Amino acid sequence: MLNDILARNVAWSQQRHAEEPDYFTRLAALQAPEFFWIGCSDSRVPANVVAGLDPGEVFVHRNVANIVHSSDMNLLSALEFAVDALHVREIIVCGHYGCGGVKAATEDLPHGLADHWLEPIRRLARAYSVDLGREPDLEAQRDRLAELNVVEGVRRVCETPILQRAWRRGANVRVHGLIYGLRDGRLRDLDCSIGPGHFQAAQSTQEAVQ
Repeated sequence: MLNDILARNVAWSQQRHAEEPDYFTRLAALQAPEFFWIGCSDSRVPANVVAGLDPGEVFVHRNVANIVHSSDMNLLSALEFAVDALHVREIIVCGHYGCGGVKAATEDLPHGLADHWLEPIRRLARAYSVDLGREPDLEAQRDRLAELNVVEGVRRVCETPILQRAWRRGANVRVHGLIYGLRDGRLRDLDCSIGPGHFQAAQSTQEAVQ
């Protein structure tokens, strides 16, 4: 299996070099991606492939069920590097339908350490139990929960001190939520994008109402 991977790598490298002789030289010289992608570890959802992007165009963090934990130092370090060092301007939280992590979070079965990791999804399921109950079947409920997990992830990214500091210094960073369909290969916008001034505007509106 390893030899097969190495052989595929050689074939890919040779093909890329033939198509664009300076491809690897250009990539080695500078990393300047436009996007930071927070996605699921599922092998069927590779960020640059489903988004139609080349290596070098997207900086990626992936974990089980694309969960944004406020204590996840791995994710926060990648986020900070993306915003402060790479100066990305578009952050994408992307989930997918048929997510195994979401499925595990809705099962009454032991999953080891994954049960601790998936707790935020179980909290979402409890918070939106009435809405989820309106879905026609269990699969539809899980797909809707996958969408809610993305929306929650967008909000939690925006609440990090990293984004709050970036916005205060005038960085034009926006955070978006997408969901990927395994059956049709399409990305869908969940219409939950947040950009600079969002929280200030919401706070001003609340103060005006009061």
